[in-house]
Amino acid sequence: MTFIEFKKMLLDAEITLPKFCKLIKVSDKNIQSYKKKGSVPNAIAVIATCFARLHQEQIDYRLLVEELKLKKQTKTGGFRKKAAKEAKEAKAVKDTPVSAKGEEEAGGE
Repeated sequence: MTFIEFKKMLLDAEITLPKFCKLIKVSDKNIQSYKKKGSVPNAIAVIATCFARLHQEQIDYRLLVEELKLKKQTKTGGFRKKAAKEAKEAKAVKDTPVSAKGEEEAGGE
């Protein structure tokens, strides 16, 4: 589904993009990024289409979604954070002094 078709589905569902994002617990920035790509992922297309159809059938999809008690997902990783963590751990190992016992064992060989 193109981003333009997606926006039309939201209009048919009578929901704004920010309200759609808030309802399904996805960041506005995330959805806006699909505008540059020109299309939306299948899951987002299905949700928008279902919302439009439910609205057409006079079914309040907002209540149905709210009953799910969705939680906003937070990004916990990513390459940058992982690389920074690994670099910090490597530095900690490098900076760790050898214990007195370890020195004796190293010198005794």
